[in-house]
Amino acid sequence: MDSAEFHAAVYEMVRQIPAQRVTSYGHIAKLIGMPRHSRHVGQALKFLSGDGIETVPWHRVVSASGAISSRGPGTDGAQRQREELEAEGVEVVIGRTGEMRVDLRTWGWFPASV
Repeated sequence: MDSAEFHAAVYEMVRQIPAQRVTSYGHIAKLIGMPRHSRHVGQALKFLSGDGIETVPWHRVVSASGAISSRGPGTDGAQRQREELEAEGVEVVIGRTGEMRVDLRTWGWFPASV
């Protein structure tokens, strides 16, 4: 699978995540047949812009622990993700160390296949 095919597969799978649900980067990688490529899933989502960001619900993908991944100092991506999730009714809590987190037992979407 080349890079363009990988990105297309990631975007198609992310589009399958129902509203008010989240899944992990690793689970998306597993569902597209590339289970050791969770970081690449994150990279693919970083490439979204313009129309892609409108049609791919990128905000429904979080870390395996349920944490919303930081986008680095001086960026607002994590806060935007929190706002998008909360607008759908997903509860985002602030952890003891200040990280934003979603309870995967409540909001998780982890099908064996789609």
